[in-house]
Amino acid sequence: MTRQQTNRIAAIALTTVAYVVVVPIILVILYVIVNGFPAFSWEFLTQPPRSGMREGGIMPALVGTVVLTLGTAIASFPLAIAAAIYLAEYAGDNRLTRLVRMAIINLAGVPSIVYGLFGLGMFVLFLQFGTSILAGSLTLGLMTMPVVISTAEEAILSVPRQFRTVSLSLGATKWQTIRHQVLPQALPGIITGIILGLGRAAGETAPILFTVAAFYLPKLPHSIFDQTMALPYHLYVISTQVPGMPLSVQYGTALVLLLLVLSLTLIATLVRTQMRRRREW
Repeated sequence: MTRQQTNRIAAIALTTVAYVVVVPIILVILYVIVNGFPAFSWEFLTQPPRSGMREGGIMPALVGTVVLTLGTAIASFPLAIAAAIYLAEYAGDNRLTRLVRMAIINLAGVPSIVYGLFGLGMFVLFLQFGTSILAGSLTLGLMTMPVVISTAEEAILSVPRQFRTVSLSLGATKWQTIRHQVLPQALPGIITGIILGLGRAAGETAPILFTVAAFYLPKLPHSIFDQTMALPYHLYVISTQVPGMPLSVQYGTALVLLLLVLSLTLIATLVRTQMRRRREW
């Protein structure tokens, strides 16, 4: 078999695998859109549920999801990026650092239900935050932090060493070099990690089940110590706990959640593309 034939077989195999992965995802998205679009309206987005959640809209759940996503970003991303900077730029390559990195990778694979139980024990009961937005945001923040740390560290390490060498040789301090040279170049990769974390936080059900989510709460929260509805848990409730629920409402809720996550991904992609164009390597 010639080299050209081997390359052709490899290209065909990779193309086939790509279609096998992508086509089912597209079909699922189209199925949700087709079944959920009849319920999609301005009233559906801006009205609270009524008549046992069989009518009305999903406004409290939508607002709750947005609030929890913002709370997750505030609670976890500054600490995660700081930890990534320390591991990439300050920590030495020793056994302790390798153990820390291994622990971060393992924490990224821990099931979300475990984070939910930890959040219940730590934030709801021990710290007495109660079932609240604060407890839910901190729990989601802990869950997303390992992913953000890993991706941010890889982005920082991918910046060529020459940027650091030239900056230090011109008299800049290590922190000035990191702030003005390394972080701007690593920002596209850091944003990727942040959006991955936000997408996971917006779509999780188990962590908020124990820490913040309310079964039915048509009023909007007024403080971080209030409960709130959230789209993932609301979708679970109307799909399994409410008899006679119209399918259009279920798929409409799933469509809104899907559009929310896709919007985050689209915004991140656009921002990352613009920043990559400005990158100097």
